[in-house]
Parts: sequence; C-alpha cells; structure tokens
Amino acid sequence: MRLPDAPRPPRSCLDLARSPTTAMDLDAMRAAAWHQHGVAALPVEDIADPWLRQAVINEASRRWGRRQGGSQHGR
Repeated sequence: MRLPDAPRPPRSCLDLARSPTTAMDLDAMRAAAWHQHGVAALPVEDIADPWLRQAVINEASRRWGRRQGGSQHGR
C-alpha cells in the first residue's frame, strides 16, 4: 500500500507488471509508424496475395536475415 503523498516508484521498460500489448495497441503503433515515419509494419499472414506476400518475405529476409521462429510462408 502506498501513502497518498509518497513518491511513485520509478518506471522502467523492464517493468514486468505491465499488461501485454493488445492487438489494438499494435495496430495503433503500426498506424503511427506509417503516418509519422513512412514505415509500413505489416503482419505477413495478413497479406492475402501470395505473390506480394512472398515478395515482402524475400525483401525482409534480404535486409535482416531469415526468421528464426514463426510459420514459414511460401514453403
């Protein structure tokens, strides 16, 4: 229990008491990245067109390496 006039504990990104990020939160962050920085963050499984999905996978793999986890689309 915290006294009303007591200082708040320091905040940290390592705070494990935080609730996990929701799907709505992630979508809002993706929208902000697009509007503010021109960065499109698309979940690969949301791309319906198989050719476009594979093109995105190929470009991401070229830039950052193959994914270590998750499903392997296009295989």
